[in-house]
Amino acid sequence: MAIIQTLDFFTPIVDDPYTFGQIAVTNALSDVYAMGGKPLTAMNIVCFPITTMDISILHDILAGGLNKLHEAKVALVGGHSVDDKELKYGISVTGVIHPSKVLRNNSAVTGDTLILTKPLGIGIINTALKGGFASDSAVALATAHMLTLNSKAAEIMQDYEIHACTDVTGFGLLGHACEMVDKTNVGMVINSKAVPYINEAKQYAEMGLLPGGLHRNRNYRLHMVDIRKEVPVYMSDLMFDPQTSGGLIISLPKSSADSLLIRLKAAGIDQATIIGEIIPEPKGKVIVTWDTP
Repeated sequence: MAIIQTLDFFTPIVDDPYTFGQIAVTNALSDVYAMGGKPLTAMNIVCFPITTMDISILHDILAGGLNKLHEAKVALVGGHSVDDKELKYGISVTGVIHPSKVLRNNSAVTGDTLILTKPLGIGIINTALKGGFASDSAVALATAHMLTLNSKAAEIMQDYEIHACTDVTGFGLLGHACEMVDKTNVGMVINSKAVPYINEAKQYAEMGLLPGGLHRNRNYRLHMVDIRKEVPVYMSDLMFDPQTSGGLIISLPKSSADSLLIRLKAAGIDQATIIGEIIPEPKGKVIVTWDTP
């Protein structure tokens, strides 16, 4: 038996306190799921401006977080709060896993197929929301994805030989893809035409409604990425877009990929998609193409 320890907390990304609490917990739990583990307990992390904000807001945030912990069958065992000018919330999580079954993000094997379980565009839509441009439907769809636990995908993965896995969060799809091949003996090719995204995120990206984190992600990892000239600019933006509570990138043998994909979709993970493969060369690089499936 091995223990997985992780924590994550951040400032509000939606207006509703209860929903914010739900998203923060869903996001923090993903690291345990990405490692193939089972989360058991959690502790609240709270920064709250007690003199300038009504305590009922904190009550709603904590209630939302507890709702997701109950859904994930995780016990809340305590926490800590501090008076802070800026509201922040999240959790620390303790999970368990068999030591020989730990999934790492940098152990993919040449020939593996890559599956992504959630669409992209969360950061762009949240930026559009802050600017007053996002439609109610786009916000509702982005929120629904942020509220979806990665627990089902993690559970189904247990039945397969998974070589590597990571969750897509603040570094964006390409940032986390680079982590999977960095300093390894393999490379990666992603067919960006197959990558799922929330439709309205394309429109907002073309309007220039891009989060600052997207530019930081691109600047940090662009030296590892070969984006072919036929890839549209908006698609490049979407793939560097920082996600909150994003999906999993799963790397597994090609012979098992279709079976896993069918099981994921049958479990309601409708947007799960094969997006690429692990290649022997160039090592430590991610090639982004625009191929017809």
